[in-house]
Amino acid sequence: MSETTKPYALITGASKGIGKSIASELAKQRYPLLLVARSGEELKVLSDDLQIKYGISTAVLPIDLSINGASQKVTEWIKVNNYPVGILVNNAGYGVWGDFSRSSLSDQLGMMQLNMNVVVELSHLLVPLLSQEKQAYILNISSTAAYQAVPTLAVYSATKAFVLSFTRALRFELAPTSISVTCFSPGPVATGFAARAGLSALNKMAEKFNMQPDEVAKMAVKAMFSKKSEVIPGFTNIISVYANRILPKAFIEKTAAGIYKI
Repeated sequence: MSETTKPYALITGASKGIGKSIASELAKQRYPLLLVARSGEELKVLSDDLQIKYGISTAVLPIDLSINGASQKVTEWIKVNNYPVGILVNNAGYGVWGDFSRSSLSDQLGMMQLNMNVVVELSHLLVPLLSQEKQAYILNISSTAAYQAVPTLAVYSATKAFVLSFTRALRFELAPTSISVTCFSPGPVATGFAARAGLSALNKMAEKFNMQPDEVAKMAVKAMFSKKSEVIPGFTNIISVYANRILPKAFIEKTAAGIYKI
């Protein structure tokens, strides 16, 4: 399929980390891209780079998705420019680390808005557009934190559990349609997540356990195109998730609290 006949892929949180790597991976496969993130400068640099390397069409929309009404603005942008969208990658999100009762409430609510509400909003708003394609995809980026309660990351892990549950239910509902829905749940990745979350506790562990964004992106895109329902990349991450299912919750939570201690 040539680039001119392929629909656009909309990627949120596309300026860095996994989102940036997913954009590059889809560009390699000659998909035109719609790149959305807060940083206009970083989006422009990425857009120009991918156009030069792969000869694809790109468009950028600098916007803070955590602001109410942002998802509607993204949808209006797509409709006004008549972009045919066949892929939605819900990647934008962040974490807040620390004791819940001492953490900023506005930060927690902003995280909930971005990690959960925007996923729901964009999925709902774009399903009618995605359904116009012969084959379309929704890829929701969750986390291994979705599979357990994580003290000091209490709200973050809960938001990712929401993404996982929502994705599986949406996949079932859309099964009769042309839209395939996949949840991808990576563990630690070498991105700016820990710094954004203020998670200094993981600095020493990062070099040993982090996966690289490009590696994770390849797995995520492959899982999406293979129409997988739920994918956890990395043997260690898979083992940890299965351990969460068989070991007592109190033990898992105590262990997590020790790892992510303040």
